[in-house]
Amino acid sequence: MRQRREVQTVSTSFLDAMCCGLGAIILLLTIVKQGEPIRLEQADRELERLLAEYTEQLADILGETEEVRSQELEIVDDVELDRAQMAQLERELARIRAAFIAEQDDATVSEEIAGQLAQAKQSLSEEMERLLGSYRPNPDEYKVGGIPVDSEYIIFLIDTSGSMKQYEWDRVQQQLQETLDVYPTVKGIQVLNDEGEHLFRSYRGEWMPDTPSRRQAIVDAVRNWNSFSDSSPREGILAAIDTYYDPEKKISLYVYSDDLSRGSISAIVREVDRRNAVDAEGNQRVRIHAVAFPVYYDVTGTLLTAANFMILMRAICQRNGGTLVALPSRRAG
Repeated sequence: MRQRREVQTVSTSFLDAMCCGLGAIILLLTIVKQGEPIRLEQADRELERLLAEYTEQLADILGETEEVRSQELEIVDDVELDRAQMAQLERELARIRAAFIAEQDDATVSEEIAGQLAQAKQSLSEEMERLLGSYRPNPDEYKVGGIPVDSEYIIFLIDTSGSMKQYEWDRVQQQLQETLDVYPTVKGIQVLNDEGEHLFRSYRGEWMPDTPSRRQAIVDAVRNWNSFSDSSPREGILAAIDTYYDPEKKISLYVYSDDLSRGSISAIVREVDRRNAVDAEGNQRVRIHAVAFPVYYDVTGTLLTAANFMILMRAICQRNGGTLVALPSRRAG
């Protein structure tokens, strides 16, 4: 009987403990459920606060971005204005340079600007006298616009830029024909553009024979010549000297152009001096002449970069035994 009571007592105590445990769990769950809405509400308020804070920061950033963009636009406007002012100053500088050239006391330069012919004191070689034979033109016929024609080989270097093609191509062809007409006969002819590209690629690096049919072919080909040009004679002059110089040949190079749009004048002059160095007798490898076409003056009334070409070629011609001739403006007519 005692043992049975002891078992019953233990069983009852176990059930009491289980009931108390379940009751405690239920009580805890009840407490947790009651506190959960409060925590959710607090979390929502925290999220709303953070969202408001981030929205405010975003508005500040957008405002600063607009301010930066506005400043950037102002800077761009200032740069464009500076560029326009710089272009105006360059045009004014070109005008002043041209006026300076026109007012110099040098008679040769004055004649160049006025479009008059310059006189040259250069004699024909014995070989040219032999080629000429009994042909004896008037003294003025020994010059093309003031340029002496005492060479046995001639190279034409023609600016094929858009301005020349659009406004002066008829006069280019006329000048080319007049030059060929004044030379009764020569040993070789070549035609390049100011980039050093050959008119006839099949004769690249070789002299074209001087025949009536070849001269006509040159004039016809130039009429329809389309080739890229950056309006700088530097490349063409150097290519002509490097390719065709021969100490046994008397060569003249004719440069036809209307402006110099790129490159330093002094740097180009120094480079030509190095490449066209004088020989033991003080003569240049190639005699360099130039004919300036007044495209920009005829079209715009100002000289612009044409003055740069005049300054460049005046220096090169003087230092390389040649003559610079400025064609008269069509406006004057």
